[in-house]
Amino acid sequence: MAKARDKKLWLFWVAIMIAMASYFASLMTQGKDKTLFMPGELTAGHYQIELSCDSCHKGSFTDRESMIETCVECHGDQRVKPFDSHPKAKFTDPRNADRLENINALECISCHVEHQPHNVKANGVTQPNDFCIYCHKDIGKDRPSHQGMAFDTCASAGCHNFHNNRALYTDFLIKHMDEPDISTKTVVPQKEFIKVLDEIITYPHDKYPVKKLSTSDMDVPANINTTTAIKKDWLTTAHAKSGVNCSACHMQVSEDTSTSSWINNPDHQSCNSCHDMEVKNFMRGKHGMRLSVGLDAMTPADARLPMKSDALAKKLECNSCHPAHRFDIAAAAVDSCLACHDDEHSRSYKQSSHYRLWQKELKGELPAGSGVSCATCHMPRIEADVSDWLQRIMVQHNQNATLNPNEKMIRPACMHCHGLGFSIDALADKNLILNNFNGRPSVHIESIDMAKAYKERHEKEKSAVQ
Repeated sequence: MAKARDKKLWLFWVAIMIAMASYFASLMTQGKDKTLFMPGELTAGHYQIELSCDSCHKGSFTDRESMIETCVECHGDQRVKPFDSHPKAKFTDPRNADRLENINALECISCHVEHQPHNVKANGVTQPNDFCIYCHKDIGKDRPSHQGMAFDTCASAGCHNFHNNRALYTDFLIKHMDEPDISTKTVVPQKEFIKVLDEIITYPHDKYPVKKLSTSDMDVPANINTTTAIKKDWLTTAHAKSGVNCSACHMQVSEDTSTSSWINNPDHQSCNSCHDMEVKNFMRGKHGMRLSVGLDAMTPADARLPMKSDALAKKLECNSCHPAHRFDIAAAAVDSCLACHDDEHSRSYKQSSHYRLWQKELKGELPAGSGVSCATCHMPRIEADVSDWLQRIMVQHNQNATLNPNEKMIRPACMHCHGLGFSIDALADKNLILNNFNGRPSVHIESIDMAKAYKERHEKEKSAVQ
């Protein structure tokens, strides 16, 4: 009897194990919620794509090489085009081989380890705050101004960013050390997509030659109802003024281009046919990164920042900020942001001097580019490479590019209107950030002071030698 009972228990246990294995296997293969398998939550930069494990783990879960390749696929070009303080070449140089003994700086996951929330510090770093000491233990001797400084202060606001010191390196600080707080010319650069269209070979010129269209030119199928409001909205857009007809967005062409069909609600794929650079950056930012890995669009409910309760279910796609058929860029620059964001910084915007400038621009009291919208700072105008021979000024739709650390915002945004010293101080003042820069900085960062002292000491030493 005992043996028969034991046999039944073993069979029952085996059945339970098979059922559980089948259940977990179905979760892994059917695209369902996989968070059950995570050893720990992801950082703020990646938590949105936690349901897409294979976005990072393209090989085995222990394959470091494949994970690093994935990091480079998403972030590699951001390390090439800006001034990278610690490029790969610095560590592949045999003279610096000993530096790799303590930290393998050739691997992204040496400093950015996911699934370890207890170790995560600012900017997703999982190394101790004093990791700079591994290579710069003699900095006090090399730079007298740094004597007595603790090694956990290197990445303090206005000092050093491991990857991108474009606004903080010594020569740049010296070059801009005497700038006034507010520049005499406070205008952001203007977009120039239309101006350079003739030179963009990937633009579908054959389908949409640049010319002004009227309602009689609209190529909507006869069975599609087009209201007067839609016609009116479309006529006010840059699309109608530059030859982009209805079919450009609404006509979906098959992969082999043999068939086409009308779609009522175009998505980012339609935008991509003309605005591929904008869409590419959008997909890298917080708003579009879920779409880039094949997940449903992000909603404000997914955010870790406070969001307005009536916007939590809103899907964030191109048309979320640029609603058809008007595509109002002025509304997208402020109204679309404030429709969702409900943190103190966002709520304070309409009490700021930036907003007052924005209102004056909209009223025509100031020239284009004089106002400061949400997008002016968080989605700034940048000079981007279209090809090996062409650049154009465009809106950076990847908010992550200037988000953390916020010193990355200095060159593409702040310095269009403010001096470097003022910008560094303002971005280091947490209270000033919360009230949306409604006032002057109450803190002072000594980066420029130290650069100035370094310059004076260098000139003094040079003159002594002569």
